[in-house]
Amino acid sequence: MNSISSRFQSSRALQKRAHEIIPGGCHTYAKGDDQYPVLAPGFIVRGEGAHVWDADGNTYIEYGMGNRAVGLGHAYPEVVEAARRELVNGSNFTRPSTLEVACAEEFLSLIETAEMVKFCKDGSDATSAAMRLARAYTGRDNIAICADHPFFSTDDWFIGTTAVSAGVPKATRDLTLTFRYNDNESARRLFADNPGKIAAVILEAARADDPEPNFLHDLRRLCHENGALFVLDEMITGFRWHNGGAQRYYDIVPDLSCFGKALANGFSVSALAGRREFMRLGGLDHTDKPRVFLLSTTHGAETHALAAAMATIGVYKREPVIEHANRLGQRLLTEGNALIASRGLGEHVRILGRPSCLVYSTLDQELKPSQAFRSLFLQETIRRGVLMPSLVVSYAHTDADIDRTLEAIGGALEIYAEALAGDVSKLLVGRPSQIVYRAYNDGKTAAL
Repeated sequence: MNSISSRFQSSRALQKRAHEIIPGGCHTYAKGDDQYPVLAPGFIVRGEGAHVWDADGNTYIEYGMGNRAVGLGHAYPEVVEAARRELVNGSNFTRPSTLEVACAEEFLSLIETAEMVKFCKDGSDATSAAMRLARAYTGRDNIAICADHPFFSTDDWFIGTTAVSAGVPKATRDLTLTFRYNDNESARRLFADNPGKIAAVILEAARADDPEPNFLHDLRRLCHENGALFVLDEMITGFRWHNGGAQRYYDIVPDLSCFGKALANGFSVSALAGRREFMRLGGLDHTDKPRVFLLSTTHGAETHALAAAMATIGVYKREPVIEHANRLGQRLLTEGNALIASRGLGEHVRILGRPSCLVYSTLDQELKPSQAFRSLFLQETIRRGVLMPSLVVSYAHTDADIDRTLEAIGGALEIYAEALAGDVSKLLVGRPSQIVYRAYNDGKTAAL
């Protein structure tokens, strides 16, 4: 334990102070201490390419990539330089920057299904604006979300559907309905049970599995037959499935779509895009419907962030970013699962998902999802210099990184097998990680 404490000494001190002055110890729940084993870096001080350095000087190959916000690699020189050039001219003014038009044109040149775009800072603002716009256009209050997709917004309309619904009025919670992915019959029942009440349906085009044939197209048709808008959340799929988003990859035209994360390679830019028929209600050139206060953020069009987005889009246009991510991800998927099978652990650990956006499952002796075994797997890959809450690759990852990662996974699997044969708690240092959506804390995470 002393060597462990020494390895993360600076992180431990920072974590203690962070929990005293920041609720949760950080500003993103997915980055919280409860999401990682005790034997994990607490704070990152810098990143370069596919590598990060923690507060104690330890270095790791990293696969979370800023919760999928970094597609090109940390501190990608062309993007950083574009942001730097704009920063020296000022970042925020009392009238729009010329970059707002230039960036909108660049974005729409990729997302060809959209006619207008409005930029903001995070994905929650974009998806919530989409729901407000849909309600205004249709005059309806209810919205339907895909129950199989884990996150749409920090706002009440979504958080009220989770276990962490404290503070959300019941009247608000009751306005959000759910359906299942790849199950249009569940959506049909929802419309049948709520005739003339649903303003919009929102879902991700895909996660671990592709949509079944015609699922997305049939769902859109069902929405339109019932007077609802069809909305795609492209926070993850955008800039990972295809330069034009999953909507281009699956040849589906949404009414509205929401982008963010990898749009500006880690800089804070998100976008609500869609058909002019709907988007114009947030503008100044219509008189037939009440005006929608769509998105109005002081920092939504900061020049350096928009410059970063334009530079990022430029790289995607010129270089094989997604092809590279798919190739390296396919190596992790194929060789990683082969490694797992060779250890006889195929029923307990599995790498899955699209090659450019992989995750993994960790099951216990009874083949049930296990936070303890997930924590152990993370712990042992971290010991070996790999930080992998997921296996999301970037343009900066190399074949050498994949080789080292597979070696780390192989070592971690040996410990995993040992835990399956015995007691996982004896091999896990400290408490296991926890799920984000839980109604109460158990107090263990804060006691680092």
